[in-house]
Amino acid sequence: MSRLDPLLQLVLPFAVVGVIIVLYRWAARGGRSFVPRVPRPGSPDEYGLLVPVAAPADDAEALRLGALLDRAGVRNTLVRTTHGLRIMVWGDQAPQARSLLHGRNQT
Repeated sequence: MSRLDPLLQLVLPFAVVGVIIVLYRWAARGGRSFVPRVPRPGSPDEYGLLVPVAAPADDAEALRLGALLDRAGVRNTLVRTTHGLRIMVWGDQAPQARSLLHGRNQT
């Protein structure tokens, strides 16, 4: 036996425990995750600068209304809120979107 063996027997367990502690701290660190969170629907007024302009009954109607707005150059998005489906547009485009959608309903 060499004189290094007792020193290695003393230091090696501490090194292994130190590596385990570092790995645990890295894995348990909060704030960031590799797995994205599932989106939580909010109320229609929780979407910042987006304004609801229509409440379609189903996905098919939502796609039709969204296509109508797209053809007119109005940027829009379909959102599942706590109050059901809503088509949202930017606030400055809301009057144009509403007139397009109301004009479609009257024909």
